[in-house]
Amino acid sequence: MTERVVPEPQRRRRKPTKQGTVLSEQIIIETALRLIHQHGAEALTVRRLGAALGADPSALYRYFHNTDDLLLAIADELIGRALHGWQPTGDWRADLREAGLRIHAAYQAHPQAALLAAHRTTGRNNETRAVEGILGLLRSAGFQDEAAVRIYHAFVDQGLAFAALDAAALSLPAPAQEAERRVWQARYGRLDASTHPNIAATAHLLAADMQLSGYPFALELLLDAVAARLPGAGGQAY
Repeated sequence: MTERVVPEPQRRRRKPTKQGTVLSEQIIIETALRLIHQHGAEALTVRRLGAALGADPSALYRYFHNTDDLLLAIADELIGRALHGWQPTGDWRADLREAGLRIHAAYQAHPQAALLAAHRTTGRNNETRAVEGILGLLRSAGFQDEAAVRIYHAFVDQGLAFAALDAAALSLPAPAQEAERRVWQARYGRLDASTHPNIAATAHLLAADMQLSGYPFALELLLDAVAARLPGAGGQAY
């Protein structure tokens, strides 16, 4: 794609595509998500999107500067889906937990897209709303601005890092996923207690826990640390 985006008032395609679809930015994003889910990152091309939409690939230039512009829109869509219906309750810890789990779940629902988008900063509406909301929770809880920004940074990076890690695992072919699971039993579960006493004592726990995402517990650890730094809690402010 090249930079030929048509201004918003002129974007609407008056004539439906061959499939009877009237193009819009949202329809293109949803189609791109579906293609990435089915075929991986290589699906994010003008040609494949045009074919899936039943439209001339050049029509996509009316909505996005290039494929990177579309990828940013996809990243912002995932954030929007995560926070759809999220309403802060006034309990900063419960609200942060809910936001973190929602973001993680949204990326796990689209693991292939998560691998492409988790590290991107979109600057778009959904991301802006998320940044504003999370900072608002922290400032309302009593954190000074510098502390609120540092906690926001740690909170978001932790969530997105786990989202990308777990998405990578979910994106493995089924045989590879099964092989990963078997390692904890076939290898670690058979280590001798005389040489690996700690693994031998916990092998059954490892085999069960390592099948799950570590994010929920890591999130609680982070929230514990944040609570300890609340003004008046006795810890460092930041």
